[in-house]
Amino acid sequence: MKLPRVTAVVAAAVLAPAVLFPSSAVAADTPQPAGVAGPDTAEASQPGGAPAPRTAAPEGGVTQEELDRAEIERILADEDSGISVREEAQKALDVGTAEALRHYLAEGLENARYIDDRVKVFQALAVGGPAVKRAAVAAVTANTHEALIAFLKEGQFTARAEDDRNEIERILADPQTSGRLRVAAQKALDAGTTTALRHFIEVELAEVRAGDDRVEVTQILAKGGPAVQKAAREAINGTYADIVKFLKEGQFAARAEDDHAEIERIVADPQTGPHTRSAARKALDRDAAGLRSFLESELAAVRMSDHRVRVSQIAESGGPAVRQAALAALEGSDQAVLGFLEYGWDAARAKDEAAAKAGGQPTAQPSAQPTEQAPAASPAPQDTATPGPTAPAGQVVQAAVGSTGSGTGTRYAPTTRATTTGTVAARPGQLAATGAEGLGTEAGVAAAAVAAGAALVVVSRRRRPTGN
Repeated sequence: MKLPRVTAVVAAAVLAPAVLFPSSAVAADTPQPAGVAGPDTAEASQPGGAPAPRTAAPEGGVTQEELDRAEIERILADEDSGISVREEAQKALDVGTAEALRHYLAEGLENARYIDDRVKVFQALAVGGPAVKRAAVAAVTANTHEALIAFLKEGQFTARAEDDRNEIERILADPQTSGRLRVAAQKALDAGTTTALRHFIEVELAEVRAGDDRVEVTQILAKGGPAVQKAAREAINGTYADIVKFLKEGQFAARAEDDHAEIERIVADPQTGPHTRSAARKALDRDAAGLRSFLESELAAVRMSDHRVRVSQIAESGGPAVRQAALAALEGSDQAVLGFLEYGWDAARAKDEAAAKAGGQPTAQPSAQPTEQAPAASPAPQDTATPGPTAPAGQVVQAAVGSTGSGTGTRYAPTTRATTTGTVAARPGQLAATGAEGLGTEAGVAAAAVAAGAALVVVSRRRRPTGN
């Protein structure tokens, strides 16, 4: 009875592998139904694009930790990865545990990408035009990652094209826009594509403006003073940055230097009138804007003041024709005053000299400034002088005080005064004494003052409206 029992056990042991192993092989070779992943099949999608955990092969292979580490290192090497993505990835690698690596790929990566995309939208908001700003604000206000991604992928470019078009239209409407820039802008606007508009704004606009700036420096060089010309040449021979700096700063500093030198020349010019010289000296203490204001606005006014003083002096000392022409100029415009000094004085003086010669009256230095003689018998000043052996008494020959500025072409020569022995030249800047021989210096000065006052009264009466 015992033998059969042993035989049965041995038989069972022999048959067991045949029953078990074939079933395992069949199970391994049997294909899985479609859509069902086996324990080691492809990974599932995870948030942020992270791969699903994969179980290591039973008989040795790559572990899930090694796969996660390799993925994080790839993210770090990607140039498109943002700052937050890189920082969080490096932190996970520094911790180094399988849990830290898996947590970063499962959750941390998506959060870091959201932060980086939000930063990019704010950057576009800071530098964009009106349309870009509106689109960026809308994306941030939505407070979803999808809205941020939509703006970064499409929205910002559509809005930028709108801003580019508006900017080109503004350039075309600007009257200061050069012809070359206007042609290039219109060409981009006519093309109408996003690429054409952006290319003009980013490339052509700078190129055309660089050419225009160089032309502007050349124009400034042609009409500037010594300091401006020197600075302009240095800019042209330098880089485009040098040209921009000259146009923004350098030309004004150089012009101030030229203006200061010009005002110093006016002060030193012996032909400059007293009012002009005084004002110029005060202007030397001003800043660059003050120097320019004096030369462009104030200089003409103070020069005209000196011109009018000079014409009034000529009216006092001239003959009938000179007096008439001088008073007419004083009652007229500034151009009339300038015209008298330029050519009217010479013409009127020629008339007086011709009249004197026709009457047989000797003249004193006819080619120079006309003089008038006052006999002792006539103490009162006269409005007009009658040609003859003597001139009306009490009239004064005013000495020249010098030109009131360059460009008039007038000749201001020292005047003369009459004496019993002949004509004696008076010193520049003095009034010539009049009267009979034997008057003392004090009396002569007094007579000259009285006569000068009377002449000014004549001028004042001539300018006074009728009825006063």
